[in-house]
Amino acid sequence: MNTPPPPVIAPPHAASPASRARYVVLWFATILAVITYVDRVCIAQSTQAIQNELGLDKIQMGYAFTAFGWAYAIFEIPGGWLGDKIGPRKVLMRVVAMWSLFTIATGWAWSLPALIVCRFFFGMGEAGCFPNITRAFSNWFPPLERVSAQGTLWLGARWGGAFTPLLVGWMLADGSQTGGHGLGLHYRWVFLVFGLLGVVWAVAFSRWFRDRPSDHPAVNPAELAHIGTQDSGDGHSMPWASMFRMRTVWMLWGQYFFMSYAWYFYITWFPTYLREHFTGTSELLRALLACVPLFFGGLGSLACGQLSVRLAGKVGCLSNARRILGVGGMGTAGIMLLLSLRLNSPVSSVLAIGMAAFFSDLSLPGAWGSCMDVGGRHTGALAGSMNTLGQVSGALAPMIVPCVLKATGGNWSINILCFAVSYFLGAICWFFVDSRQRLET
Repeated sequence: MNTPPPPVIAPPHAASPASRARYVVLWFATILAVITYVDRVCIAQSTQAIQNELGLDKIQMGYAFTAFGWAYAIFEIPGGWLGDKIGPRKVLMRVVAMWSLFTIATGWAWSLPALIVCRFFFGMGEAGCFPNITRAFSNWFPPLERVSAQGTLWLGARWGGAFTPLLVGWMLADGSQTGGHGLGLHYRWVFLVFGLLGVVWAVAFSRWFRDRPSDHPAVNPAELAHIGTQDSGDGHSMPWASMFRMRTVWMLWGQYFFMSYAWYFYITWFPTYLREHFTGTSELLRALLACVPLFFGGLGSLACGQLSVRLAGKVGCLSNARRILGVGGMGTAGIMLLLSLRLNSPVSSVLAIGMAAFFSDLSLPGAWGSCMDVGGRHTGALAGSMNTLGQVSGALAPMIVPCVLKATGGNWSINILCFAVSYFLGAICWFFVDSRQRLET
């Protein structure tokens, strides 16, 4: 009688390494940030062409700029709250499609009222972007990786805006007048191309993304354990009373208000400033200089993401590290703007402005990271409220700039001085931010 062979027992396998699906989320978010700023900055570079086509002066063009800012401000909190309620996937799909449509419509506006309406609805769509990206990050990244993720996100946003002037300038330039360099497109077609980018992103994102990593087939148990606890995001109301009682929330609002007042100069009137303040510069040099603030700002965001955790190890906690970067960054940004007024060379003056953008953006990822830590499951609404104050400032700045110019006989230095003071006030706010506090304990 033959004895059956013993069963073969497979050797135990080591635990599977953690998947990296969260970095695909970061990739989607960064691409969207690039698209957001490309769509937003495009109008600044096309300002002269739009004014000529529609017969607008600076004050009237300011109405179009500020229409975007007010819509962006008004719909930040609703957009963030909706992401907390139904999930960022549904919200981002809808708002990206909406603002892409009105990016296209901007190019086909036939009058000032039509342009204002298009920019208002464009701002309404973009208002839901960054609060819902931040909400997605709070589910997909562990706390120590969130600021680095925000740093990469804002690098993409800033660099998308930085290179848009060159790209738009090339698309608008008449090749017959520039030695064959340039497409010679009407600005309408430029807005059409950029609007279609958002549509493509929305389709790809909706097919891949899930609100919770536990629902995604590409996430294995090891990555879930690394990410940690995820909020369901369903059925909770915003603790408004706690928010209004908390000093840290007020200071987050304040620093973002003051930072945004200066920042909106870079994405609205900066090309006009270069043309009027440095009258002897060539168009090519002005196009290159227009890239400087957002390019340097992107480097600042990236540096913040890399420095925060290392600095936290030296000063005791992440909250203290964010405070140091916020106070030091925004204070130094104000000094750099004052220095730019003392420099007569266009290149050196704009480089000083670029350094101001670099130092101010050392605070940016930390501000959004603080919203994730303080807000918890209310991250979307808290981030939206912070960005609301930023966009109120962003709505005011484009209107105040031409009014100051009119009152001072075209003196740009007074506006630069106001931006520097705004940075100093933002630094004071950062001194009182403590991201260890929580809306809910």
